[in-house]
Amino acid sequence: MKQVQQATSVTETFELLKARLRDMVPEAELFVKAELVYEINRIKKEKNAVILGHNYMEPALYHGIPDYVGDSLGLSRIAATSTADRIVFCGVRFMAETAKILNPGRMVLLPAKVAGCSLAASITAEDVRRLKQRYPGVPVVTYINTYADVKAETDICCTSSNAVDIVNQLDSDVVICLPDEFLAKNVARETGKKVIMPDEAMKSIAPKDSMIVWNGKCEVHEKFTVEDIRSVRSQFPDTVVLAHPECPPEVVEASDYSGSTTAMVDFVAESSASRFLLLTECSMSDNIAAENPQKEMLGLCSIRCPHMNEITLEDTLICLQEDKYQIELDEDVRLKAKKSLDRMLEMSK
Repeated sequence: MKQVQQATSVTETFELLKARLRDMVPEAELFVKAELVYEINRIKKEKNAVILGHNYMEPALYHGIPDYVGDSLGLSRIAATSTADRIVFCGVRFMAETAKILNPGRMVLLPAKVAGCSLAASITAEDVRRLKQRYPGVPVVTYINTYADVKAETDICCTSSNAVDIVNQLDSDVVICLPDEFLAKNVARETGKKVIMPDEAMKSIAPKDSMIVWNGKCEVHEKFTVEDIRSVRSQFPDTVVLAHPECPPEVVEASDYSGSTTAMVDFVAESSASRFLLLTECSMSDNIAAENPQKEMLGLCSIRCPHMNEITLEDTLICLQEDKYQIELDEDVRLKAKKSLDRMLEMSK
Protein backbone atom coordinates (compact mmCIF):
# COMPACT_ATOMS: atom_id res chain seq x y z
CA MET A 1 0.00 0.00 0.00
CA LYS A 2 1.45 3.36 -0.95
CA GLN A 3 0.32 6.92 -1.43
CA VAL A 4 0.66 8.30 -4.96
CA GLN A 5 2.47 11.60 -5.54
CA GLN A 6 0.39 14.27 -7.31
CA ALA A 7 1.20 17.44 -9.27
CA THR A 8 -0.05 21.04 -9.07
CA SER A 9 -0.52 21.98 -12.77
CA VAL A 10 -1.40 20.34 -16.09
CA THR A 11 2.17 20.77 -17.31
CA GLU A 12 3.65 19.27 -14.17
CA THR A 13 1.07 16.48 -14.32
CA PHE A 14 2.05 15.71 -17.91
CA GLU A 15 5.77 15.67 -17.09
CA LEU A 16 5.22 13.48 -14.06
CA LEU A 17 3.11 10.98 -16.02
CA LYS A 18 5.60 11.02 -18.88
CA ALA A 19 8.47 10.26 -16.51
CA ARG A 20 6.54 7.43 -14.90
CA LEU A 21 5.04 5.83 -18.00
CA ARG A 22 7.80 6.57 -20.54
CA ASP A 23 6.80 4.83 -23.80
CA MET A 24 3.65 3.10 -22.52
CA VAL A 25 1.26 5.82 -23.67
CA PRO A 26 1.65 7.99 -26.83
CA GLU A 27 2.61 11.55 -25.93
CA ALA A 28 -0.48 13.15 -27.51
CA GLU A 29 -2.78 10.77 -25.61
CA LEU A 30 -0.83 11.32 -22.43
CA PHE A 31 -1.35 15.08 -22.62
CA VAL A 32 -5.12 14.59 -22.88
CA LYS A 33 -4.99 12.23 -19.91
CA ALA A 34 -2.85 14.73 -18.00
CA GLU A 35 -5.59 17.35 -18.36
CA LEU A 36 -8.13 14.90 -16.95
CA VAL A 37 -5.79 13.88 -14.13
CA TYR A 38 -5.15 17.48 -13.15
CA GLU A 39 -8.87 18.35 -13.11
CA ILE A 40 -9.75 15.24 -11.08
CA ASN A 41 -7.09 16.07 -8.51
CA ARG A 42 -8.28 19.69 -8.33
CA ILE A 43 -11.91 18.73 -7.70
CA LYS A 44 -10.84 15.99 -5.30
CA LYS A 45 -9.25 18.60 -3.02
CA GLU A 46 -12.19 20.96 -3.44
CA LYS A 47 -14.70 18.29 -2.41
CA ASN A 48 -12.52 16.65 0.26
CA ALA A 49 -12.50 13.30 -1.53
CA VAL A 50 -10.05 10.43 -1.28
CA ILE A 51 -9.43 8.23 -4.32
CA LEU A 52 -8.56 4.56 -3.87
CA GLY A 53 -7.05 2.78 -6.88
CA HIS A 54 -6.85 -0.97 -7.27
CA ASN A 55 -3.69 -2.46 -8.77
CA TYR A 56 -5.62 -3.39 -11.94
CA MET A 57 -6.35 0.20 -13.02
CA GLU A 58 -4.93 1.36 -16.36
CA PRO A 59 -1.52 3.06 -16.02
CA ALA A 60 -2.40 6.76 -16.46
CA LEU A 61 -5.21 6.46 -13.92
CA TYR A 62 -3.19 4.31 -11.51
CA HIS A 63 -0.18 6.64 -11.56
CA GLY A 64 -2.18 9.86 -11.75
CA ILE A 65 -5.13 10.20 -9.39
CA PRO A 66 -5.30 7.75 -6.44
CA ASP A 67 -4.33 8.90 -2.99
CA TYR A 68 -3.72 5.23 -2.24
CA VAL A 69 -3.19 2.19 -4.43
CA GLY A 70 -3.15 -1.46 -3.45
CA ASP A 71 -5.15 -4.68 -3.21
CA SER A 72 -8.55 -5.41 -1.67
CA LEU A 73 -7.26 -5.89 1.89
CA GLY A 74 -5.08 -2.78 1.95
CA LEU A 75 -7.73 -0.57 0.38
CA SER A 76 -10.37 -1.94 2.77
CA ARG A 77 -8.27 -0.80 5.70
CA ILE A 78 -7.94 2.69 4.19
CA ALA A 79 -11.67 2.88 3.45
CA ALA A 80 -12.55 1.85 7.01
CA THR A 81 -10.60 4.72 8.59
CA SER A 82 -11.03 7.48 6.00
CA THR A 83 -12.33 10.83 7.26
CA ALA A 84 -12.82 12.26 3.76
CA ASP A 85 -16.30 13.42 2.78
CA ARG A 86 -16.20 11.21 -0.33
CA ILE A 87 -14.48 7.91 -1.05
CA VAL A 88 -14.03 7.33 -4.78
CA PHE A 89 -13.22 3.68 -5.41
CA CYS A 90 -11.48 3.02 -8.71
CA GLY A 91 -12.11 -0.69 -8.75
CA VAL A 92 -15.23 -2.78 -9.22
CA ARG A 93 -18.60 -2.69 -7.48
CA PHE A 94 -17.95 -5.18 -4.67
CA MET A 95 -14.92 -3.09 -3.64
CA ALA A 96 -16.98 0.10 -3.45
CA GLU A 97 -19.65 -1.80 -1.51
CA THR A 98 -16.97 -2.93 0.94
CA ALA A 99 -15.96 0.69 1.49
CA LYS A 100 -19.59 1.63 2.20
CA ILE A 101 -20.04 -1.32 4.55
CA LEU A 102 -17.01 -0.29 6.59
CA ASN A 103 -17.57 3.47 6.52
CA PRO A 104 -21.30 4.19 6.09
CA GLY A 105 -21.05 7.85 7.11
CA ARG A 106 -19.06 8.71 3.98
CA MET A 107 -20.34 9.13 0.45
CA VAL A 108 -18.89 6.25 -1.61
CA LEU A 109 -18.67 6.70 -5.37
CA LEU A 110 -17.93 4.13 -8.07
CA PRO A 111 -16.87 5.76 -11.37
CA ALA A 112 -18.97 3.39 -13.50
CA LYS A 113 -22.61 2.43 -13.85
CA VAL A 114 -21.97 -1.31 -13.46
CA ALA A 115 -18.31 -2.43 -13.04
CA GLY A 116 -19.41 -5.89 -11.99
CA CYS A 117 -17.39 -9.07 -11.50
CA SER A 118 -17.89 -12.56 -12.91
CA LEU A 119 -16.76 -14.08 -9.63
CA ALA A 120 -19.07 -11.98 -7.46
CA ALA A 121 -21.96 -12.77 -9.81
CA SER A 122 -21.37 -16.53 -9.46
CA ILE A 123 -23.05 -16.83 -6.06
CA THR A 124 -26.12 -15.45 -4.28
CA ALA A 125 -27.13 -15.03 -0.67
CA GLU A 126 -29.64 -17.85 -1.16
CA ASP A 127 -26.83 -20.18 -2.31
CA VAL A 128 -24.98 -19.49 0.93
CA ARG A 129 -28.09 -20.04 3.02
CA ARG A 130 -28.67 -23.44 1.42
CA LEU A 131 -25.11 -24.53 2.19
CA LYS A 132 -25.43 -23.32 5.79
CA GLN A 133 -28.67 -25.26 6.15
CA ARG A 134 -26.97 -28.40 4.82
CA TYR A 135 -23.98 -27.94 7.12
CA PRO A 136 -25.17 -26.14 10.27
CA GLY A 137 -22.38 -24.78 12.43
CA VAL A 138 -19.69 -25.10 9.74
CA PRO A 139 -17.82 -21.76 9.43
CA VAL A 140 -18.36 -19.93 6.15
CA VAL A 141 -15.29 -18.14 4.77
CA THR A 142 -16.19 -15.89 1.86
CA TYR A 143 -13.81 -14.17 -0.52
CA ILE A 144 -14.05 -10.39 -0.43
CA ASN A 145 -14.84 -10.55 -4.17
CA THR A 146 -18.57 -10.89 -3.42
CA TYR A 147 -21.55 -8.56 -3.06
CA ALA A 148 -22.86 -7.26 0.25
CA ASP A 149 -25.80 -9.67 0.55
CA VAL A 150 -23.42 -12.64 0.28
CA LYS A 151 -21.08 -11.13 2.87
CA ALA A 152 -24.10 -10.73 5.13
CA GLU A 153 -24.53 -14.54 5.19
CA THR A 154 -20.85 -15.08 5.98
CA ASP A 155 -18.96 -15.75 9.20
CA ILE A 156 -15.73 -14.18 8.01
CA CYS A 157 -14.42 -12.68 4.79
CA CYS A 158 -10.96 -13.26 3.36
CA THR A 159 -8.73 -11.97 0.57
CA SER A 160 -6.21 -13.81 -1.57
CA SER A 161 -3.49 -12.57 0.77
CA ASN A 162 -4.96 -13.84 4.04
CA ALA A 163 -7.20 -16.80 3.09
CA VAL A 164 -4.76 -19.51 4.19
CA ASP A 165 -4.07 -17.79 7.50
CA ILE A 166 -7.76 -17.29 8.23
CA VAL A 167 -8.68 -20.92 7.48
CA ASN A 168 -5.84 -22.06 9.75
CA GLN A 169 -6.97 -19.71 12.53
CA LEU A 170 -10.50 -21.13 12.43
CA ASP A 171 -9.14 -24.50 13.53
CA SER A 172 -12.22 -26.27 12.15
CA ASP A 173 -12.24 -29.77 10.61
CA VAL A 174 -14.72 -28.63 7.96
CA VAL A 175 -14.83 -25.18 6.33
CA ILE A 176 -17.10 -23.72 3.65
CA CYS A 177 -14.92 -21.55 1.37
CA LEU A 178 -16.75 -19.44 -1.24
CA PRO A 179 -17.11 -18.61 -4.11
CA ASP A 180 -13.80 -18.95 -6.04
CA GLU A 181 -13.21 -22.61 -6.85
CA PHE A 182 -9.54 -22.15 -7.73
CA LEU A 183 -8.66 -19.96 -4.75
CA ALA A 184 -10.40 -22.47 -2.46
CA LYS A 185 -8.56 -25.40 -4.02
CA ASN A 186 -5.23 -23.60 -3.65
CA VAL A 187 -6.06 -22.82 0.00
CA ALA A 188 -7.18 -26.43 0.57
CA ARG A 189 -3.86 -27.71 -0.72
CA GLU A 190 -1.94 -25.43 1.64
CA THR A 191 -4.13 -26.26 4.64
CA GLY A 192 -4.32 -30.01 4.02
CA LYS A 193 -8.06 -30.19 3.39
CA LYS A 194 -9.98 -32.37 0.96
CA VAL A 195 -12.09 -30.47 -1.59
CA ILE A 196 -15.85 -31.11 -1.72
CA MET A 197 -17.63 -29.60 -4.75
CA PRO A 198 -21.18 -28.07 -4.47
CA ASP A 199 -23.13 -30.99 -5.97
CA GLU A 200 -21.28 -33.39 -3.73
CA ALA A 201 -21.76 -31.13 -0.73
CA MET A 202 -25.54 -31.13 -1.04
CA LYS A 203 -25.70 -34.93 -1.15
CA SER A 204 -23.17 -36.13 1.39
CA ILE A 205 -21.73 -35.58 4.83
CA ALA A 206 -18.44 -33.73 4.68
CA PRO A 207 -15.56 -35.90 5.93
CA LYS A 208 -13.02 -34.70 8.46
CA ASP A 209 -10.50 -32.12 7.21
CA SER A 210 -12.56 -31.07 4.21
CA MET A 211 -13.33 -27.81 2.45
CA ILE A 212 -16.68 -27.29 0.76
CA VAL A 213 -16.13 -25.00 -2.23
CA TRP A 214 -18.23 -23.26 -4.89
CA ASN A 215 -17.74 -23.31 -8.66
CA GLY A 216 -17.26 -19.58 -9.19
CA LYS A 217 -14.33 -18.38 -11.27
CA CYS A 218 -12.65 -15.15 -12.33
CA GLU A 219 -13.06 -14.82 -16.09
CA VAL A 220 -9.50 -13.48 -16.36
CA HIS A 221 -7.55 -15.89 -14.16
CA GLU A 222 -9.32 -19.04 -15.33
CA LYS A 223 -7.88 -18.49 -18.83
CA PHE A 224 -4.24 -18.94 -17.84
CA THR A 225 -2.79 -22.39 -18.53
CA VAL A 226 0.32 -24.42 -17.78
CA GLU A 227 1.02 -24.29 -21.52
CA ASP A 228 1.30 -20.50 -21.24
CA ILE A 229 4.07 -20.98 -18.69
CA ARG A 230 5.84 -23.64 -20.77
CA SER A 231 5.71 -21.47 -23.86
CA VAL A 232 7.23 -18.47 -22.11
CA ARG A 233 9.93 -20.51 -20.40
CA SER A 234 10.91 -22.17 -23.68
CA GLN A 235 11.54 -18.73 -25.17
CA PHE A 236 12.85 -16.96 -22.05
CA PRO A 237 14.27 -19.57 -19.63
CA ASP A 238 15.22 -16.98 -17.00
CA THR A 239 11.63 -15.75 -16.59
CA VAL A 240 10.21 -15.78 -13.06
CA VAL A 241 6.51 -16.66 -13.21
CA LEU A 242 4.07 -15.17 -10.67
CA ALA A 243 0.47 -16.43 -10.50
CA HIS A 244 -2.50 -14.99 -8.68
CA PRO A 245 -4.22 -17.53 -6.34
CA GLU A 246 -7.37 -17.23 -8.47
CA CYS A 247 -5.53 -19.13 -11.23
CA PRO A 248 -6.17 -22.88 -11.64
CA PRO A 249 -4.21 -24.98 -9.09
CA GLU A 250 -2.04 -26.60 -11.76
CA VAL A 251 -1.01 -23.12 -12.97
CA VAL A 252 -0.17 -22.02 -9.43
CA GLU A 253 1.90 -25.17 -8.89
CA ALA A 254 3.79 -24.64 -12.14
CA SER A 255 4.64 -21.04 -11.22
CA ASP A 256 7.57 -19.81 -9.18
CA TYR A 257 5.46 -17.71 -6.81
CA SER A 258 1.79 -17.14 -6.00
CA GLY A 259 0.36 -14.26 -4.04
CA SER A 260 -2.04 -11.35 -3.91
CA THR A 261 -1.58 -8.39 -6.22
CA THR A 262 0.32 -6.42 -3.57
CA ALA A 263 2.46 -9.45 -2.76
CA MET A 264 3.38 -9.71 -6.45
CA VAL A 265 4.22 -5.99 -6.59
CA ASP A 266 6.54 -6.41 -3.60
CA PHE A 267 8.06 -9.62 -4.99
CA VAL A 268 9.10 -7.97 -8.25
CA ALA A 269 10.47 -4.90 -6.49
CA GLU A 270 12.57 -6.99 -4.10
CA SER A 271 13.69 -9.72 -6.52
CA SER A 272 17.13 -9.74 -8.13
CA ALA A 273 15.65 -11.34 -11.28
CA SER A 274 15.33 -9.20 -14.39
CA ARG A 275 12.41 -10.79 -16.30
CA PHE A 276 8.92 -11.66 -15.03
CA LEU A 277 5.61 -13.04 -16.24
CA LEU A 278 2.55 -12.06 -14.19
CA LEU A 279 -0.47 -14.31 -14.58
CA THR A 280 -3.09 -11.75 -13.66
CA GLU A 281 -4.82 -8.72 -15.20
CA CYS A 282 -2.51 -7.13 -17.77
CA SER A 283 -2.73 -3.54 -16.55
CA MET A 284 -0.92 -4.60 -13.42
CA SER A 285 2.13 -5.66 -15.42
CA ASP A 286 2.19 -2.19 -16.99
CA ASN A 287 1.95 -0.53 -13.58
CA ILE A 288 4.78 -2.65 -12.17
CA ALA A 289 6.90 -2.02 -15.26
CA ALA A 290 6.50 1.73 -14.76
CA GLU A 291 7.80 1.41 -11.21
CA ASN A 292 10.64 -0.99 -12.11
CA PRO A 293 12.13 0.32 -15.38
CA GLN A 294 15.20 -1.88 -15.02
CA LYS A 295 13.08 -5.02 -15.13
CA GLU A 296 11.26 -6.62 -18.04
CA MET A 297 7.63 -7.59 -17.69
CA LEU A 298 6.34 -10.15 -20.17
CA GLY A 299 2.60 -10.13 -20.72
CA LEU A 300 -0.26 -12.23 -22.03
CA CYS A 301 -2.19 -9.08 -22.73
CA SER A 302 -5.05 -10.58 -24.67
CA ILE A 303 -6.47 -11.35 -21.21
CA ARG A 304 -8.09 -8.22 -19.77
CA CYS A 305 -10.80 -7.67 -17.17
CA PRO A 306 -13.72 -5.97 -18.93
CA HIS A 307 -15.13 -4.84 -15.59
CA MET A 308 -11.98 -3.12 -14.32
CA ASN A 309 -11.66 -1.48 -17.74
CA GLU A 310 -15.01 0.27 -17.20
CA ILE A 311 -13.22 2.63 -14.80
CA THR A 312 -11.84 5.51 -16.86
CA LEU A 313 -10.44 8.96 -16.17
CA GLU A 314 -13.37 10.50 -18.03
CA ASP A 315 -15.95 8.74 -15.87
CA THR A 316 -13.99 9.43 -12.70
CA LEU A 317 -14.11 13.14 -13.49
CA ILE A 318 -17.89 13.03 -14.09
CA CYS A 319 -18.34 10.95 -10.96
CA LEU A 320 -16.63 13.64 -8.87
CA GLN A 321 -18.24 16.59 -10.61
CA GLU A 322 -21.77 15.25 -10.19
CA ASP A 323 -21.41 12.91 -7.18
CA LYS A 324 -22.62 10.29 -9.62
CA TYR A 325 -22.94 6.53 -9.06
CA GLN A 326 -23.25 6.63 -5.28
CA ILE A 327 -23.22 3.28 -3.49
CA GLU A 328 -26.28 2.69 -1.31
CA LEU A 329 -26.94 -0.42 0.78
CA ASP A 330 -29.79 -1.78 2.87
CA GLU A 331 -28.80 -1.05 6.47
CA ASP A 332 -29.68 -4.52 7.79
CA VAL A 333 -27.57 -6.13 5.05
CA ARG A 334 -24.74 -3.67 5.68
CA LEU A 335 -24.60 -4.39 9.40
CA LYS A 336 -24.55 -8.16 8.87
CA ALA A 337 -21.88 -7.86 6.17
CA LYS A 338 -19.79 -5.60 8.40
CA LYS A 339 -19.47 -8.33 11.01
CA SER A 340 -17.75 -10.64 8.52
CA LEU A 341 -15.42 -7.86 7.33
CA ASP A 342 -14.60 -6.69 10.87
CA ARG A 343 -13.69 -10.23 11.83
CA MET A 344 -11.40 -10.49 8.80
CA LEU A 345 -9.64 -7.24 9.68
CA GLU A 346 -9.24 -8.32 13.31
CA MET A 347 -7.75 -11.68 12.29
CA SER A 348 -5.42 -10.06 9.74
CA LYS A 349 -3.55 -7.79 12.16
